Amino acid sequence: MDPLSDVIALLRPSTAISKPITGRGRWGVRYAAHDEPGFTLILKGACWITFAGDAPVKLEKGHFLLLPSTPAFTLGSHTGVRCEPRDPTDMPVRHGEQDGVADFAALGGTFRIEPVNAPLLLALLPRMIHIPASAGRTDRLSRMIELIVDECMNEEPGKEMVLQRMLEVLLIEALRWQDIATGVDAGLLYGLRDPALARVLRAMHADVRAAWTVAALAKIAGLSRSAFAARFAEVIGCGPIEYLARWRMALAKHALIGGSKTLDTIADEIGYESASAFSTAFRKRLGCSPGSFARSGGAVGAA
Repeated sequence: MDPLSDVIALLRPSTAISKPITGRGRWGVRYAAHDEPGFTLILKGACWITFAGDAPVKLEKGHFLLLPSTPAFTLGSHTGVRCEPRDPTDMPVRHGEQDGVADFAALGGTFRIEPVNAPLLLALLPRMIHIPASAGRTDRLSRMIELIVDECMNEEPGKEMVLQRMLEVLLIEALRWQDIATGVDAGLLYGLRDPALARVLRAMHADVRAAWTVAALAKIAGLSRSAFAARFAEVIGCGPIEYLARWRMALAKHALIGGSKTLDTIADEIGYESASAFSTAFRKRLGCSPGSFARSGGAVGAA
């Protein structure tokens, strides 16, 4: 798989909840922060979403919004409207006037990702991805969300697996868009759009066990060692060996939570000479031993 597919597979998005959201007249609601990623597709009318310290953003018909980790926010029919506190729910929501035809409609949803590697997603994405209808991707996203909603409403065999795959596609579509839509100029996706760095990233992900050096990676990029190191750090946000170490630890955390592999096996699979060398590196980076991390279910040292 390519690096982006590797990351999404490791996050294992699952357990989607999708519900209709409608409103009429003047209304405003306020939600506290919660960790789960959320998404919204506007089907009719418009609304305003505001995060603390930011200017309000107008969401109109056809717009898609993805929040990798949902911060506190307000949602309203107009700017400046009084907002009532609300708690997240998996039931249909009606805002404002309860009678009459809704002048606003949306589909809202949340899903879970593997918590021990949730920082991977947050490192890849800005706080909010807003894809307007004019971007051309929202038709694709709309069809995906329709399928997700349909799957959520039924209890067919293999439901969780189907939802996981659909959410993986949804995340990939949003990730493909984010560095164009938000002007983000550093991170994995930006690196994958750089032909030289893309070759390096694919090589590292294809053989994470290899004893990579900056010189060897620079040769793959077709650059001098110094030029490559500077370019990688500028575009990706860290040095190439640091990136490799972070990815190895992400794979290790995933394997430890799974609980089916020995330390020797994990160490070998991610490029350490021994379980002892792996344990030392793990403790140095995460502040706890691999065994403690596994026994806690990732609750300690999960940063």
